[in-house]
Amino acid sequence: MLGIVIPYYKITFFDETLDSLSKQTDKRFKVYIGDDASIERPNCLLDRYKGKFDFTYHRFEENLGSISLTKQWERCIALSHDEPWIMVLGDDDYLDHNVVEYFYKNLNNLKNKTNVIRLASKIYNQDKKEFTKIYTHPIWEKASDSYFRKFQFLTMSSLSEYIFRRESYLNYKFNDFPLAWYADDMAWIEFSGNSKIFSINDAVVVFRFSDLNISGMQNNLEVKDKAKFLFFEKLIKAHVLKFTHFQKQKLILEFGITAIAQQRLNFELFFLIVQKLVQNGSFYALAKFIRRVIIAKFKKTQ
Repeated sequence: MLGIVIPYYKITFFDETLDSLSKQTDKRFKVYIGDDASIERPNCLLDRYKGKFDFTYHRFEENLGSISLTKQWERCIALSHDEPWIMVLGDDDYLDHNVVEYFYKNLNNLKNKTNVIRLASKIYNQDKKEFTKIYTHPIWEKASDSYFRKFQFLTMSSLSEYIFRRESYLNYKFNDFPLAWYADDMAWIEFSGNSKIFSINDAVVVFRFSDLNISGMQNNLEVKDKAKFLFFEKLIKAHVLKFTHFQKQKLILEFGITAIAQQRLNFELFFLIVQKLVQNGSFYALAKFIRRVIIAKFKKTQ
């Protein structure tokens, strides 16, 4: 069975999330709702959905999401039982009616071919009251290629549109990046292991963009920048060999530029970036990086 885990905190759009679950054409799933000590208790709302789908609700008495959002995700996943596949669904996102149906339609053909399944997605902009196009993906795709498409702004990616094996999750867990920013990107790179991501393009997950969620907030840019640095640091140190020559060049250079911009470039990182670019034969990118370093040093002395 599929376990759908909802780390709950905001009630504003939660009714749509629950409604989308109640309308699933295939009810072979169980929902686990973990309330992060929210001041907006959802009990009355949950009462309306009793009997419409299988769910359990647990209220945590201490707020954890404000300290570590990934730890909140993980304690919510711990509420689930032995479902071999897990989805972490945002409390403001929602599913098309056929998501679970198409998950099971494809599952028998996958066997042990993948650890990560990706659904089609679209963004609903709450302020503009409009949807983006539907983002679809190659049926089989390396996790590195999938991330690099996002890096190039050719696609979108959010936590809610992925279904992953419990076994793979337990091997890695989520990286504890601030605000969980980039934590899902790293998860798919690590959870995938040596397997490709399998995409289901016939069913859509809707990601809601608003000033109530982390993606839409503008008062946390410094924290997001820190998360970006930590993500790229681990990506370059632990996973860069998964990428192609061209991709490595772009990602290593991005890490260097990020380190310079955030004034985190020490000798160790400078040597690491130079070494990685030389090993990749990216001498033009190396020249660009060194030029950036010189300019930053010059500005600092002014």
